[in-house]
Amino acid sequence: MENFVLTVQCPSRRGIVAAVSGFLAEHGCNITDAAQFDDTQTGRFFTRISARSETGTTLDALREGFVSVAEPFEMDWSIRDTAGRVKVLLMVSNFGHCLNDLLYRWRIGALPIDIVGVISNHLTYQKVVVNHDLPFHHIKVTADTKAAAEARLIEVVEDSGAELVVLARYMQVLSDDLCRKMSGRIINIHHSFLPSFKGANPYKQAYQRGVKLIGATAHYVTADLDEGPIIEQDTVRVTHAQSPSDYVSLGRDVEASVLARAVHAHVQHRVFINDDKTVVFPASPGSYASERMG
Repeated sequence: MENFVLTVQCPSRRGIVAAVSGFLAEHGCNITDAAQFDDTQTGRFFTRISARSETGTTLDALREGFVSVAEPFEMDWSIRDTAGRVKVLLMVSNFGHCLNDLLYRWRIGALPIDIVGVISNHLTYQKVVVNHDLPFHHIKVTADTKAAAEARLIEVVEDSGAELVVLARYMQVLSDDLCRKMSGRIINIHHSFLPSFKGANPYKQAYQRGVKLIGATAHYVTADLDEGPIIEQDTVRVTHAQSPSDYVSLGRDVEASVLARAVHAHVQHRVFINDDKTVVFPASPGSYASERMG
């Protein structure tokens, strides 16, 4: 039996669910999990279906046959092997908490990804990366070398076959061209609960304003800095008795957790970009992410 995930988004109209489920039944497939959302504001329909082929129908045959279902509904769709692992390239600067967290989750099998390398504009985490038997690419970035550095970055992405780039506290702004070229394939962690306290030193800003909640936001990268579709957010409570350094420590814990959950949702094909927002379906039964990652 082959297990697979079918994802569909298309204009909303009557008959979509019947057409999809009917096709799967006719081809000997059993649906094991399904989620759907009809956005009345954008007029878009989204669904994610986990299923297995119980009669020997191959995924290639399913993909070929599904074309006739998809075309009348103008579907943007995919059928992916559940066992497939997304190739991920990590990028980091001088703060390593998110990098270390992702490496640990990957090493123990909690993140179903293949890390194909790490890019950094510093040498701070070279040893950490090499000790994980992963390629480390030092690409120094200055005002004069920014264009050449980004060309090298794109080269690494293409040579490694990376399907997703994760900015694990990579503190350089990517060009508009790169953001457009890899739209929906770059995830960033923002060290603030967007949209508040943007820019430098958000925890100091939060401390000075006496906030009672601090948090982090994982989002897709777009040409508009820190304005991309949000995938995951979380917060932690703080009190008047805590210091700015407490805020930083607590904030970094939240950042690591939020980024990991966002990456997990993306590689499980649970995230759909819906204009400037996202539709994020819950984890499938049996997934470790069905419980809060921390």
